[in-house]
Amino acid sequence: MRDEEKKSVTKLKFRRLLGKKWVFPAIYLSVAALVLAGVLWYQQRGEEVDFADDPNVNDEVITEDPFGDEDAVPVMEQSEELTMPVAEQENSTIVTKFYDYDASEEDQENALVLYDNKYYQSTGVDITKNDEKFDVTAALSGTVTEVKEDPLYGNVVQIDHGQEVTTVYASLDEVQTEAGAEVKQGDVLGTSGRNIFGQASGVHVHFEVRKDGEALNPESFFGKPFSELEKQNTEKTKDSDAANEEGLAEGEDATNEEENQDVSDEEIGELEPGAEEEAPGEGDEETGVEEEPGMNEDAESSISMTQT
Repeated sequence: MRDEEKKSVTKLKFRRLLGKKWVFPAIYLSVAALVLAGVLWYQQRGEEVDFADDPNVNDEVITEDPFGDEDAVPVMEQSEELTMPVAEQENSTIVTKFYDYDASEEDQENALVLYDNKYYQSTGVDITKNDEKFDVTAALSGTVTEVKEDPLYGNVVQIDHGQEVTTVYASLDEVQTEAGAEVKQGDVLGTSGRNIFGQASGVHVHFEVRKDGEALNPESFFGKPFSELEKQNTEKTKDSDAANEEGLAEGEDATNEEENQDVSDEEIGELEPGAEEEAPGEGDEETGVEEEPGMNEDAESSISMTQT
């Protein structure tokens, strides 16, 4: 009798359990999870068997260098951006600009350097920091190609960055690098100082950017990737080639004109009295442009100066 009562109680509990709303969804989810797990296990096992039986699969591990004995050539990251050659750019000021013929009249005036009572066009920028000494750093990674003392510009450091791009750091007081050294962007090259040519700038660093030996405006490339310098050079080369082709065409036309002319020296005659050739130097006096100050070979400056 007691067994029957226990069975009836168990059936009653089971019916109550089935009567709850969450029971059947839970059962369905459990069955679906088991089925999905079985399918995934079967597929994975089938792929492992196929891969093991594939005769085209080579289990051999290749350890040889595919490039042979060729040495790897380190290349500067093209994404490296040109930075100002100062350790901390706060309170840094450009007091002398690069002389750009397309710049405003005010910027051109700020790009003139007075030396020996004559004005010269600046081929770089002078950077100061409240007339105090500061660390001068490499604007780009590269190789130091020259460290020298210039009579006008003070200590000068030149760095080669590849692709015919170089940077020049002048007016250094102390130099903390040497020729042949590999430097990374931001490495300290020395400290700022004074020089004879840029006395008006006080304690500063004179910074130049050159491509194929031609000075470029550093301010135009600050914050831009290294590839922009190559792009600038490509455009200049195309313009130069076009100008050369135009000059050749004009030369051919001039040659043809000379061939068509049949005038003898006797018909030309002598120059009229008083038609003398212009004396050397008269053109310079009219335009107000004077010759660049001469230097002996021992004191010749390594940085070019263009006088106006």
